[in-house]
Amino acid sequence: MQFRQQALAKLQSPEELDLPVRLARPQGWLALSVSLLAVAAASVWAVTGSVASTVGAPAILTHAEGSYVLQSPVAGQVTAVLAKQGERLRADAPVLKVRTAQGESVVRTVAAGRVTALAATIGQIIQTGANVAAVEKVAHTSDPLYATVYVPAENAASIPAHAPVDLTVSSVSTQEYGVLRGHVKSVDRTAQSAQSIAAFLGDAQLGEQFTKKGRPVAVLVELDRSSGSRSGYRWSSAEGPPYALDSMTLATGSIRLTDQRPVDWLLP
Repeated sequence: MQFRQQALAKLQSPEELDLPVRLARPQGWLALSVSLLAVAAASVWAVTGSVASTVGAPAILTHAEGSYVLQSPVAGQVTAVLAKQGERLRADAPVLKVRTAQGESVVRTVAAGRVTALAATIGQIIQTGANVAAVEKVAHTSDPLYATVYVPAENAASIPAHAPVDLTVSSVSTQEYGVLRGHVKSVDRTAQSAQSIAAFLGDAQLGEQFTKKGRPVAVLVELDRSSGSRSGYRWSSAEGPPYALDSMTLATGSIRLTDQRPVDWLLP
């Protein structure tokens, strides 16, 4: 009760009415000024600045034309395997001999290339249309390698022409030799199915593997060349690995997307 009477007495006393009102301390004004400057700087950066981003996706080293699955045009028993895995064959080269009801028939390549897999063995009974080999379309040893990166479809529109790409190659130690450098050559705007990927790579398992999270878009990456490296391509390290790269080697690609203004994230 005593404190209440003192408070009422102070309110009724006019002795301090002529004193100026202090709105804020100097420290408060300083904090407010700093906050306003920070907001202004952030607003300017949101409109004029840019933020770089990347997308990572599975990739594979191939030659530009991909591969094809060789199918037997006849049914019968395999009597001879005339090609070896890894061998380079010309177009119309013999691969298998098959004994049919009408006599012996030869299964031949459709186009020149390197045999990456043989699915037929001597004595095996095969049907018409059976897959007997996978052939990579490459005619010369000097034909350059490319990388195909299977990017989620929603990121395809954000990939600019000639965007830089870093590739972590499964057969190369990243800590020792770094990443393989390249740039985007083309972006296929059509989403790839497991069947279309298998047809291009000549491997049904890879088709299933690259479509586990949905139908991706194929991005063709041209590898940067370098005369100073053993592989013939440019790496983030000085020389890269002391050996050549093989096609059909798995990798992971990191592609730089189009830079975005922060304000774009707030706009519909």
